[in-house]
Amino acid sequence: MTTTQQMPPDARLWVYQSNKLLSDAEQKAIQEEGEQFIAGWSAHGAALKASFEILYGRFVVIAVDEKQALASGCSIDKSVHFIKGLEQKLSLNFFDRMQVAYKSGNEILACSLNEFEKLAEQKRVDENTIVFNNMVSSKAAFEKEWEIPLKQSWQSRVLK
Repeated sequence: MTTTQQMPPDARLWVYQSNKLLSDAEQKAIQEEGEQFIAGWSAHGAALKASFEILYGRFVVIAVDEKQALASGCSIDKSVHFIKGLEQKLSLNFFDRMQVAYKSGNEILACSLNEFEKLAEQKRVDENTIVFNNMVSSKAAFEKEWEIPLKQSWQSRVLK
């Protein structure tokens, strides 16, 4: 199984954040289904060279090397449908874009943007708190811009 690290810098990439920390059983089920999905993922009949992995027990990362075959609208729809299927099967939410994940010591925590704003007001998070930018869309951006200080993120508006 190819990992994100093995993909080229220009690989197209999607990050899906779970609404909760995934249990070991959930991670195992997601990993198995993800490997099956990637193995059969294609665009207009051409197999896609792709990777799938779970990071920090919370994030599902899918990447595709478009040098071999472009990820078409239909193939991207298939990946979204796959993630939505995981949501239904495991009672998860991977599409809540208003949930902020951040590092607190060695833990990855998540909360609503409103709760995160309250944490900033209480000085429990600050401009140097590491947050996750799940809007990255290439492996190169993922490596440089996924884990960033709050002051460099779109969530920085919570800082007053």
